[in-house]
Amino acid sequence: MAFKFFEKLSQDFSELLNDKEEYNVIIEFGQEQREKKLLCALHLTLIKNYQIPYIYGGIVNTENMDNRTIYDLMILANELEFEEVSEKLENLLIESKDSWLRTHFIFVYHSIFKHSKFKNLEKFCNGIVVKHPSIIFESAEFSSFHESALTSILKHDDLQMKESEIWNYVIKWLTAQNPTLPAKLEEWSDENFMTLKITLQQCLSLIRYFHIPNSDVVYKIKPYKKILDKQLWNDLKLHLMLPNQPVESTILPPRILKQELPVRMVELFSIIIIEENASMISSWIDKKITSYSSRNNPHELINSSRK
Repeated sequence: MAFKFFEKLSQDFSELLNDKEEYNVIIEFGQEQREKKLLCALHLTLIKNYQIPYIYGGIVNTENMDNRTIYDLMILANELEFEEVSEKLENLLIESKDSWLRTHFIFVYHSIFKHSKFKNLEKFCNGIVVKHPSIIFESAEFSSFHESALTSILKHDDLQMKESEIWNYVIKWLTAQNPTLPAKLEEWSDENFMTLKITLQQCLSLIRYFHIPNSDVVYKIKPYKKILDKQLWNDLKLHLMLPNQPVESTILPPRILKQELPVRMVELFSIIIIEENASMISSWIDKKITSYSSRNNPHELINSSRK
């Protein structure tokens, strides 16, 4: 598939690519003191093969591009502030390469929050996480996720986790960001608690404290009460004793937890190919230029290894 972006280019300079003389392109962008200069040389593979043709001719051809290259090109386009290219590639990944996104989910989820403009990918990923939170929260990479990843998912009312479990993971993430903390909570200083309060400022406001069981408030929240605002902690204590008494703190709605589905074993699609390959084969059968995604594959390929 080739995306053409002639409308926003003043002229098609693609013929210059045939010029044998060296041509480096310096792209300058930014405002006032925040100015960046990027030297785009032809020996850089991504820029040579994909971004330079876009700069000169307004064309980005993804026909023979592997999925990781599409993803890397999207990141590069974002960094170069080529928004139309970045958005087009982002949508291409979601609409046609979703099986690759799922296969490399942790990598994708980890990297998109280093940037702030991949809102569609963020929505796609969070749609998976709210249903299967263990993918992220039980991941070995959990502690290294950016705070924006946590806040993004904690905003969802339909996150399928109990609030006390969310609190446990938030504390786990918090302590991982501060490796110099004393091993024993009793040894934490007021300065330690203040540092943590600042670190967790955004996440703390998204926890549904008033929907945490009383016993968990006492045994899980109370030891960390110093990272909470005094008014919030006072209201929590009041709520423990008089649940119907009005409080000054904002009470967020409870999360919408659905009935747990029965646990089932997930069978591998095949020991030879993955679903993405099957979708591509189906596209060849139907002589489609664009590959089917795993969600809209009209054919069912029989796996002879299944009995």
